[in-house]
Amino acid sequence: MKKLVYTLILSLVVLSCKGRQTQAPAIQDAVEKAVPVFCADSAYNYVRKQTDFGPRVPNTQAHDDCGIWLAAMLAKFGAHIVHFQNFDTKTFDNTTLKCVNIIGSFNPDCPTRIILCSHWDSRPWADNDPDPSKHKVPVDAANDGASGVGVILEIARQLQQQAPEIGVDCIFLDAEDWGPGDDYKGQHLEEYWGLGTQYWAKNPHVEGYKARYAILLDMVGGKGASFSREYYSERFGKQVVDKVWNAAARLGYSSIFVPRKGGAVTDDHYFINTIARIPAIDIVPYLPECQASIFGPTWHTTSDNIDNIDRKVLEAVGKTLLEVIYNEKP
Repeated sequence: MKKLVYTLILSLVVLSCKGRQTQAPAIQDAVEKAVPVFCADSAYNYVRKQTDFGPRVPNTQAHDDCGIWLAAMLAKFGAHIVHFQNFDTKTFDNTTLKCVNIIGSFNPDCPTRIILCSHWDSRPWADNDPDPSKHKVPVDAANDGASGVGVILEIARQLQQQAPEIGVDCIFLDAEDWGPGDDYKGQHLEEYWGLGTQYWAKNPHVEGYKARYAILLDMVGGKGASFSREYYSERFGKQVVDKVWNAAARLGYSSIFVPRKGGAVTDDHYFINTIARIPAIDIVPYLPECQASIFGPTWHTTSDNIDNIDRKVLEAVGKTLLEVIYNEKP
């Protein structure tokens, strides 16, 4: 299989300053920077492209090919440096995985940084599928993985066109979803999940790395999705939760970003909080009325495919995050 180089230094992207030079500084300072327009169709196409590779399960060709494409897209959208963080890891079932976290840094010289992150791997088994014969089939992971990545790629495209006042690191985390299912007979431990995040939190891509906060996107495109204030997010980053949910409310998305408390989810943000000590929140579905799963009916099933992705949900998440990013001050 292809081996990705640890760090690839890319050419600096020179942003056009046309139009700015003709304005007097006093006028510039008086005008508040506009928030770019999030394109849901664009984000949807990035989700579809990932699923076109097939399930992105570590140790497969689809996984390797998609990883190369993701890095190329970050570079295309103006990431000044793209880091390939290669690592081997052992899973709960003693499988050795060859993995890579992919990090694109925007405005890398700015000391005030935030993180946008999502896992990009697919679950190797559809073990929550209503059809038991499909429990060993890998998942397309259109929602559980690709949706968050698709939203972040569209945000990255906007970062290139209009630079915010802060630095943004877009991190695609590997090996999140190789955890035990309900049929596992051993002890369920939190460290069985988020293997790529645990590695990054212990070995950040920049020595002494610090960020103001991190926002994790997980399953942010499913039909009928709504997001509550997840327990660990409130515990470690309540101010960040407030910031995001208030932005969503201003934009009219309170029916999707619901102002209620959700459950505790062992997700990538848990390890960013507890290992990297960076306040991190999780935008993740909470649907207690759904009999199949609180994460929605397609969670860990073969129905987690492009047909069940809703552009309106992608748009609500993307527009909310752009509102947050472009109102963040150094």
